[in-house]
Amino acid sequence: MKSSATIACKPPRQAGVLLHITSLPGSGYSCLGAQAFRFVDFLADAGFRVWQVLPINPVGMDGSPYQATSAFAGNPEMIDLAELHQQGWLAELDDMAPICQLIWDTWQGFCRYAGEADRKDFADFIERQAYWLDDYALFYSIHTEQEKPWWEWPAQLRHRSKEGLDKVRARLADRITCARFEQYLFYRQWRALKHHANERGVSLFGDVPIFVAHDSAEVWSRPHLFELDEEGQPTLVAGVPPDYFSATGQRWGNPLYRWDVMHADDYAFWEQRIKTQLELFDLIRIDHFRGFESYWAIPASEEYAINGSWMPGPGEALFKRLKKKLGKLPLVAEDLGVITDEVRELKGKLNMPGMKILQFAFSGDADNPYLPYNHERCSVVYTGTHDNDTTLGWYADLSDGEREHVNHYLGHPQEPMPWPLIRLALGSRSQLAIIPMQDLLALAGEHRMNTPGTTEGNWHWSFTWEQIPEDLGQRLHGLLGLYGRIN
Repeated sequence: MKSSATIACKPPRQAGVLLHITSLPGSGYSCLGAQAFRFVDFLADAGFRVWQVLPINPVGMDGSPYQATSAFAGNPEMIDLAELHQQGWLAELDDMAPICQLIWDTWQGFCRYAGEADRKDFADFIERQAYWLDDYALFYSIHTEQEKPWWEWPAQLRHRSKEGLDKVRARLADRITCARFEQYLFYRQWRALKHHANERGVSLFGDVPIFVAHDSAEVWSRPHLFELDEEGQPTLVAGVPPDYFSATGQRWGNPLYRWDVMHADDYAFWEQRIKTQLELFDLIRIDHFRGFESYWAIPASEEYAINGSWMPGPGEALFKRLKKKLGKLPLVAEDLGVITDEVRELKGKLNMPGMKILQFAFSGDADNPYLPYNHERCSVVYTGTHDNDTTLGWYADLSDGEREHVNHYLGHPQEPMPWPLIRLALGSRSQLAIIPMQDLLALAGEHRMNTPGTTEGNWHWSFTWEQIPEDLGQRLHGLLGLYGRIN
């Protein structure tokens, strides 16, 4: 069964699993190999048609996939080294060697042993991806040498003077070529994984953060697109005011876009960005969708997110331009947080599916939009997301009164949590139901992926195959069939 791009607001009803690729067994390294293919097979055999992951770009010091050093590049730590060894390009698999050294060794092997078809494939990749790859390879190479953020580089490099960049391109020519090769390996292996997933009827569901990190190839190479001063420091940074994720708001620190400049440039950056993601994924979640209607701007001098203000985003103009240039856009809006009528109106004009989180459904009254009978058909329902506690952890932390309210709504089920909430998601009107892997394994709160507003202990969770009960796939297949989500 071959997969086609999944659009959540059109039939058939489907279900998927949320699991970042670094959460596969093996601590997140070399995860584009056998572990990923095995997981696709597990999903397909159980009847799931979607695998949702977090952003797959190179991560910064805090490990967050939402603070990547490039909006286009793939995380080199995901590259499957065993496949390179089997290919004959990597002579020795050394678990103690840094990934950059192993990629360099693979590049040397490629130069010696690669056939004509592979050499042409590499050359075609460089030409096809030049619109982002050239800047990234240069940024990565200088960054590796300097070992400091780009705004602390020597002035000629910081300000991208022609003379300075010409000199560094000559001096670091081999390293720059290897950086391009590293991305070739990532894209080549991702392409193979996507082909296998689609052949098994599984669509890949990606995630595009609205903002990019300050210390990234894009902010360095396109500073005119961002709210920066002459020294490259942000004047306004991104975040959100207080909401149900954080009582004090969140100061993310990403430099904000100069939307007027992007508009004058016909949104070329976003066209390139979405074009790249459409090569990698069948369906894409747009993180912090409400920021396209209006975004929370925090003066960079302010320590806390609460001292910000709302500013207008690009609105419908951006998405109309993307649709005109790229055609049909298989996008899902992450419409959580402070959502206004204007945000809902924008999402409606774009006919874009939003998200329904069941852990948010049991507060307030019968008008709560997260209650299943209020779900729009054109939506994606979750028990929880990577920013939520696991359902078992959430349920354990409820007060006695809150827990009784949940139990009463669910009809006091005999089945233990999280299965009643999983059933509720699968039975929702939403066209697509996504269940985090932690909930399928009935794991407690210590297995959550991320706690918003914190920087310690996040993004490291992974499962083991031994945690999967022998009958889980069969049980899930039965549930998906029962709720009309197998096709």
